[in-house]
Amino acid sequence: MTSTKTIKEIAQEVFATEIAVLEDVQNSLDENFENAVKLISEIKGRLVVTGMGKSGHIASKIAATLASTGTPSFFVHPAEMGHGDLGMLKKDDAVLALSFSGNTEELRKVLAPIKKLGLAMISITGGKNSILAEYSDFVLHTPVAKEACPLDLAPSSSTTAALVMGDALAIALMKIKNIQKEDFAASHPLGSLGRSFIQVSELMRSKSIPQVQAQSLFAELVTEIDEKGLGFALVVDAQAKVLGVVTDGDIRRASIKFQNDLFTKTATDLMNKNPKTIEKTAFASRAAEIMKEYRISSLVVVDEQNQAIGILDLKDMLAEGFVI
Repeated sequence: MTSTKTIKEIAQEVFATEIAVLEDVQNSLDENFENAVKLISEIKGRLVVTGMGKSGHIASKIAATLASTGTPSFFVHPAEMGHGDLGMLKKDDAVLALSFSGNTEELRKVLAPIKKLGLAMISITGGKNSILAEYSDFVLHTPVAKEACPLDLAPSSSTTAALVMGDALAIALMKIKNIQKEDFAASHPLGSLGRSFIQVSELMRSKSIPQVQAQSLFAELVTEIDEKGLGFALVVDAQAKVLGVVTDGDIRRASIKFQNDLFTKTATDLMNKNPKTIEKTAFASRAAEIMKEYRISSLVVVDEQNQAIGILDLKDMLAEGFVI
């Protein structure tokens, strides 16, 4: 019989069904979840995640999420496990197994061999009294009253519930392990995500910083700008603290303003007293934002004493894929 509902109404019904399931799963959380998180946080080995069919796809995603958030983890197909991949499991590992029914044939056949290795097992399953639950040390129950599928057959609500349970595990483990941005960056070195965690210290130029003393005359200032080739020179005091900056543009404006007196002027007379600076521990993505906002091609990298320790140049930023 053809549905009389609009496409939007069908979609809204799917959302409503799966939201209701997630609320049921949320309410079913108990000490098993806490114990599972503690167990995973204390293992010396890896968390091996397994599942068959759609549960296998969810298991693979959960393993990837765990691995990228500080919990060493990988996916093993249960059928392949029974044909040699069981050798990938080591004595210090633990297993996270997914099956909505808890009685999936391919998974059921490797439960005893896994336990024979002496490994702890956690399950995400809707089958609280299933074979998988019997073999599990901790059962993360995902009760699903109804799949979003109109035939109540295709895994939909059940896979969503398992996926969210896996996310909950990963985030809880991140909190317990106190995973910081720097730790996250270590496992995400490539792409836009990796770039967002690159620190200024990784890109800055620390040699040949163009700089002159505050009382340096115009001729010395121009020579320094020309020799270093960055289009500017920093003005520093006797302790090498940054006082200001003189750019090519400042030189042109000064030539109009001072005319014949230009060669008698010092760096202090010509400098901009508010150069844009950044610390070496800042993320390069923040540096890109500053460059874009103020339309500048270089940033001065300073330490805690406001001494120049490097230069971050637009060319180096663009070479790393930053859009400015």
